[in-house]
Amino acid sequence: MTIVSSPMSLAVSTSTEDFKFQQSEFAAFEPLMDAINDPSGNSNPEIDESEIDLLSVSWNQDYGCFAAGTTHGFRIYNCDPFKETFRRDLKSGGFGIIEMLFRSNILALVGGKANTQYPPNKVIIWDDHQSRCIGEFSFRSEVRAVKLRRDRIVVVLEHKIYVYNFTDLKLLHQIETLANSRGLCCLSHQVNTSVMACPGLRRGQVRVEHFGLNMTKLINAHDSRIACLTMTMDGLLLATASTKGTLIRIFNTMDGTRLQEVRRGVDRADIYGIALSPNVQWLAVSSDKGTVHIFSLRVRVVSEDLSTQSKAIDSPALSHQNSSSSLDALISPSIGANPGSSLSFMKGVLPKYFSSEWSFARFHLPESTQYMSAFGSQNTVIIVGMDGSFYRCIFDPVNGGEMVQHEYVRFLKTQLKNPTTTTSR
Repeated sequence: MTIVSSPMSLAVSTSTEDFKFQQSEFAAFEPLMDAINDPSGNSNPEIDESEIDLLSVSWNQDYGCFAAGTTHGFRIYNCDPFKETFRRDLKSGGFGIIEMLFRSNILALVGGKANTQYPPNKVIIWDDHQSRCIGEFSFRSEVRAVKLRRDRIVVVLEHKIYVYNFTDLKLLHQIETLANSRGLCCLSHQVNTSVMACPGLRRGQVRVEHFGLNMTKLINAHDSRIACLTMTMDGLLLATASTKGTLIRIFNTMDGTRLQEVRRGVDRADIYGIALSPNVQWLAVSSDKGTVHIFSLRVRVVSEDLSTQSKAIDSPALSHQNSSSSLDALISPSIGANPGSSLSFMKGVLPKYFSSEWSFARFHLPESTQYMSAFGSQNTVIIVGMDGSFYRCIFDPVNGGEMVQHEYVRFLKTQLKNPTTTTSR
């Protein structure tokens, strides 16, 4: 069955173990099936490993894995312990966007600009267990991002966001945004909350949709355009940065209250990523300045009764997460706190800079590439670079300061031949 609607056309086929789709012919998806040379994951011998370039990297929803889109396919890596889980090498080109659904067999793929079979205006929902495409979305403009949760598919275009139901691929919401070339959008991933944050229609504004509560909250987060945003797993805390890149702000998504503000630096910076720890105690920021900053959070959200929200599919993967909704409001952490200026006692008299909260811990990287960071276990931070590098660092939760490099892997190009891995003792 093929469904055609404006402004997009949608083809749906077959079914999966986790999600049931309407039955239909899938002959239209055979080119992608043919492009993947071997379902066992063996590399195509015709592809020279030294000629493969990295197009994108992205975390899965619990930061336990990351996907790497390359000029000749994609690869999935486990973070702890670090290892390549599998790869798919394609003859027709690579993928510029890879979105995982936790550790399931479902992936959302968007072709890179050099992909001769699938252009960057198509989203492919791929079942790797069956090695087949189970759905396809075609748009009139380039896809900027795709976000998945177990009951929703979200496709981000330059000026609009489409939200679909995962079980039948029915279009549920269309949301207009300010120009969004970065594809900024984030989702909650817990059972009892269904929250999405994205740019609003005004500069510096964030739109928060509480779908289960049928509530929209507009937050004027910054004076400049939004450059990066993320939420806690329950969607009750939002962290944002602007294109100026000096301040990161944390908000309550229920009422829009600003709960905390921390300072990355004084000079402008391009913020690549913001990450919140599972226990909502730490925040990590990476930028083009080559430094990953760690900040101590002193904010929590009072528990809300969200039982009226639409029920999502239960996820065992989330059972270990510490929800911010289970913690008291505005608790100061019992361990390290962010340092401030020695002149902070003159707050209100001196410029705002002197009363800022600065980073608690930091790790320095080469400034030549883009990095994304996330929190691992036991006070560790994992960092993945667009140069094909993987770092695992440890920070002192009491004293802070410089983080210690614990592991380094060059996962692109050199991994199959002679991987370079170092571990401190």
